[in-house]
Amino acid sequence: MTPMGLFVSFEGIDGSGKTTQAHMLAEHLEGAGRDVVLTREPGGSPGAEEIRRLLLEGAGDRWSPETELLLFTAARRDHLERTIGPALAAGRVVICDRFADSTRLYQGLGRADLRPLVDQLHALMIGREPDLTVLIDMDPATGLERALARRGGEDRFESFGAEMQARLRQGFLDLAGEFSDRFVVIDGNRAVEAVAAEVRAAVAARLA
Repeated sequence: MTPMGLFVSFEGIDGSGKTTQAHMLAEHLEGAGRDVVLTREPGGSPGAEEIRRLLLEGAGDRWSPETELLLFTAARRDHLERTIGPALAAGRVVICDRFADSTRLYQGLGRADLRPLVDQLHALMIGREPDLTVLIDMDPATGLERALARRGGEDRFESFGAEMQARLRQGFLDLAGEFSDRFVVIDGNRAVEAVAAEVRAAVAARLA
């Protein structure tokens, strides 16, 4: 029987460095002989990547919070069916840059009070959580400055500004308390390698 894999998600405000840390973890685990799938949300499957462009590009008011939530849920369902689920069933380590916790914050708190609806849709259409969620905690002003400096075109959420970044940071910390069995909070206001070492230690504990 093939053992089930490990599902690790990275969360944090925009510019927190979580994407860098996800890539570094994937490289480390691959170097240690692990079979790794590195993926992201929204996206991670062909259909979900198409939805990603709809969500992350354009004006901040392009979608209502409710429509945005439905698009994120559709993308996540396709991602789960086509990428995450098969990889875990094959015993691989899945590292995902954002998952449902981002939706709980960005759509459930950041733009409107939709958390109950987010949870209902998640239970109905997704039905699973990561085994481990690594929250890279970052000063909101620093994170926003980093995010805006990227200028990659996918800056629709960064355009909501510093006040929302601060609300989201606190929201992520609150989620870490709510789901303390799977969250680990790591201080991202440090050198990249220092953060990566703590990430590796947290994941090694789960793999053991």
